[in-house]
Amino acid sequence: MNLKKELGFWEVFSIASGAMISSGIFILPGIAFEKSGPSIIFSYFLGGILALSGILNVIELATAMPKAGGDYFFVMRTLGPLVGTISGVLSWFALSLKSAFAIMGISSFIDGIFYGSVTANDMFFISIVITLFFMILNIIGVDIAARFEVTLVVILISVMIIYIITGSRSMDFSRYTPFIASFENGKIKEVFPMFQNAGIYRIVGTTSLIFISFGGLLNATTVAEEVKDAGNNITKGMIASIMTITVLYVLMLAVTVGNIDGGALAGSLSPISETGKRIFGTWGYYLINFAALLAFFTTANAGIMAASRYPMALSRDGLVPPVMSTVNIRFKTPVISILFTGTFIMLSLMLPLELLAKTASAVILLAYILASLCVIILRESNVKNYKPIFKAPLYPWLQISCIIIFNYFMLSLGWKVLKINFLLIIISILIYFLYGKKRTSQEYALLHLLLRITENLGLKHALEEELRDIIQERDEVELDEFDRLIKNAKILDLEGPVTLDELFVIEAEHLTSVVQKTERELIDLFNDRERESSTAVTDFTAIPHIVVDEQDLFYLMVIRCREGIRFNEKRQSVKAVFLFISSPTLRKTHLRTLASIASLASEDSYEIKWMNAKNENYLRDMILLSKRKRIHHKF
Repeated sequence: MNLKKELGFWEVFSIASGAMISSGIFILPGIAFEKSGPSIIFSYFLGGILALSGILNVIELATAMPKAGGDYFFVMRTLGPLVGTISGVLSWFALSLKSAFAIMGISSFIDGIFYGSVTANDMFFISIVITLFFMILNIIGVDIAARFEVTLVVILISVMIIYIITGSRSMDFSRYTPFIASFENGKIKEVFPMFQNAGIYRIVGTTSLIFISFGGLLNATTVAEEVKDAGNNITKGMIASIMTITVLYVLMLAVTVGNIDGGALAGSLSPISETGKRIFGTWGYYLINFAALLAFFTTANAGIMAASRYPMALSRDGLVPPVMSTVNIRFKTPVISILFTGTFIMLSLMLPLELLAKTASAVILLAYILASLCVIILRESNVKNYKPIFKAPLYPWLQISCIIIFNYFMLSLGWKVLKINFLLIIISILIYFLYGKKRTSQEYALLHLLLRITENLGLKHALEEELRDIIQERDEVELDEFDRLIKNAKILDLEGPVTLDELFVIEAEHLTSVVQKTERELIDLFNDRERESSTAVTDFTAIPHIVVDEQDLFYLMVIRCREGIRFNEKRQSVKAVFLFISSPTLRKTHLRTLASIASLASEDSYEIKWMNAKNENYLRDMILLSKRKRIHHKF
């Protein structure tokens, strides 16, 4: 069962934004400030630019393949099921942990509001209840969960804007010097020159630390299958999100640094709340705590929504048990996958999450690396039905730069993080070889690239067909009767030139298996029809068609001859032939088919695409992906 398309621009924007605005701005700035001082403002700006560079590749893939599972789906169709399994398991793990971290943040801020009177057991119980709430919310429907996300994000951004406007009036610019400095025990430990290696390394290192602040962008791609007009809404929603959040981050940090002493800010776990207290007074402390709670709510909700789509996508491809792809008939949501993900998140609440949060950051960086690699492979593999609505610019330099930079950031997170990622990769490999390998035979773009290089791989057309169907679903094309006929039609690509008599002999050889007539009888019927009036409707296209005394029979053949078929003196080089036979009882189907062929032939690029199609399979794809007017009727 397909998922409902309920999400628009604001939902995509809110899912991406809500997943980003969290600990990255409400907790992390104090830790980052301790390492590099006021230059964290530039680090956050640089992080936003890098995230935008990486997300452009993800958007290209998402607009070409808007399916549940996001980055996993792209990797699976590009690099194959083994790497796809690794990507899917790691991304699910990372987003689940990010959600668990946010839920723990909610409990922590509730404890802060009540001045530490909440016990550890109470905090754990609160976290479990919050997780159950989000599980139920996502089971009831992605549209309800997304509307909830939009509401929270609007309130959250409003509070952030109030903070920026009000705080900007009391900024002390002397607090921005020294611009790059490290702190220890609330005092400046070391000052670094801005335009020398030491200062640059400090800024780059801090950018690596805070990059997780932009990790939520991937959340929006995992629900791409549920987005209306996916090409436009995903592109605009995600680009608007990263630009808006980057600006808000930079302005909020400028206000924060300008309103609170560096010694108080360095190492603080509630830097924005403390600054809010200074700007607004006690009520400001509660206002920012309220905003932080909303931020954690949006991250947790978007995280569960996104993470639950990974087991579903893996299950659809046969890499994990099919129960994970079960979609509830009433709510049309992946109930089992949501329950499984929610249960894992509740178990994660008992674990020390600091190292695991860094692991999640490493996985997000890996996702950007793989997305860049996927764009390169798909563009170079000559897969004809890879048709993204948005294309990442500066190809291939942007993609190569992203691979190098994000690898550097991932390595800078430390050996412990890399060991955990390595363990997860081993688990993913075991899942693939023990379960998935014997249940999937997915064709993927890397094979097409190897085919282009070696010309020795005997690939079928499976990946192209899947991408073709995804394009139709993305563009919300409702298939009509002619589309279904084309999917089952016999398609021939003839060497020529060919005469009309030769054409009818070839057609008759194929048609005797579907109609109770001899080859001679069929040839005579087509010749008789041609003598009545030529079926070559243009110099390029002919539509030979006859009616036979058979019960409910309709059969379509499509023939191409690049060198041309001679129909008569006037039409001496017809390139496209749509031939069909039908019963008298299917007269309406007969007429609708003629109208569909006429609509197809009237497209501006019809003749060029017809001649350029590589083989019979690509001819079928070309017809099915045409923009002709679909003819729908009631049965």
